[in-house]
Amino acid sequence: MKAPKISYYIGFSAFFADMGYQGAMAILPIFLIFVLKLDFFVFGVVEAFIFGFGALFSYMGGKLADKYGSKKITVFGNSLIPLLSFTAFSYIPFIAIPLFSFGWWMRNLRSPTRRSFLAENVDTGERTSAFGVLHGLDVGGGIVSIIILVILLLLHVSYKYLFFFSIFPLIISTIIIASVRGKKHTSVDNNGGNKNTEKKNTKGKFVFEGIIIGTMLFGFGSYTMGFPIITIAENPGNSLALRIMSGVISYGIFLGISSLTGFALSKRAIKNETLSLGLYGYILAGLGTLGFALSIIYSLGLPGFYASITVVAIAFGITETFEPSIISKIVSSDKMGSGMGILSSSRSIGFFIANIIMGALYEFRPSYSYTYAGFVSIIAGIIILIALNKERKTNGSTI
Repeated sequence: MKAPKISYYIGFSAFFADMGYQGAMAILPIFLIFVLKLDFFVFGVVEAFIFGFGALFSYMGGKLADKYGSKKITVFGNSLIPLLSFTAFSYIPFIAIPLFSFGWWMRNLRSPTRRSFLAENVDTGERTSAFGVLHGLDVGGGIVSIIILVILLLLHVSYKYLFFFSIFPLIISTIIIASVRGKKHTSVDNNGGNKNTEKKNTKGKFVFEGIIIGTMLFGFGSYTMGFPIITIAENPGNSLALRIMSGVISYGIFLGISSLTGFALSKRAIKNETLSLGLYGYILAGLGTLGFALSIIYSLGLPGFYASITVVAIAFGITETFEPSIISKIVSSDKMGSGMGILSSSRSIGFFIANIIMGALYEFRPSYSYTYAGFVSIIAGIIILIALNKERKTNGSTI
């Protein structure tokens, strides 16, 4: 399989975007726990507020993309992400947290529209490959961001500038996506149809519903990487500085493995993406998360944590490639933005609840939180497999 050129152009915009905010996201939990002195329950609530409330913005972004064009909304949202670059200009929680939140919510607004923009500009048979390239480059930028963050930490740069560095790659990202030429947007008419009529695909109904329910439940079992970073930073045995560094490096491992997974998938033709999503996306992610609980219970230390992160990273790369690819093949072209918006918002809704539960359980015992998340992810995968089986029996089709 060969990905079309536009997937690389959009992918490099994603590369610089992640190069900007992934470092900020990695240092955020350290900033909240060790600088702003939040306890774990409040930390979970804050993480839920930041990352879960984005569901509304994801849904809005998808709807706006259908009406005004996916590229316009992508550029608009991307240009406002740098708000999070000013997070540590104040150490007052009621100022710092909203700054990061508004920037991240603009990222939520943009994410489904960027997927929609890519899907609209590649043929159906190229979409899996295109989304694999997008994810690979997207997360690849995050790896560079983590490397830069580690260097800045070694140089003892203040938190103010650790966050502020993100503004420069984000500006480059916006310039790149604004310069990409795609197909001209055709507005939706008053009857809800596209002026360029296209026969609606009636197949895939049960798969679509299964993925939306599954990804929401998967969201209930998901958590921000802030939790593993804090878990590793609290792991006894070294100085606080080395433990924080180990936590940040774990995020780099996660991004690196996930990026390689995306690129690997872009080169392979997968016969049944839905089956792969359920088994190797959701269920594998659940098993990796249970690995965190076992690493804590049996004191496996960094090797156990890093091995678990590797498994979760592979599953994340599979999920982020197959979810949008499957949705893009099910929904009609005039509803592409809405389809991607529903996908992103469903995950965020679950994400909101998950981080509150994770924070509450973490207060009692960290292993409880990872055990909960692991089993919920596995159940989400089972739902996908049930939906696939129902689709086969009803429509005789697989996606």
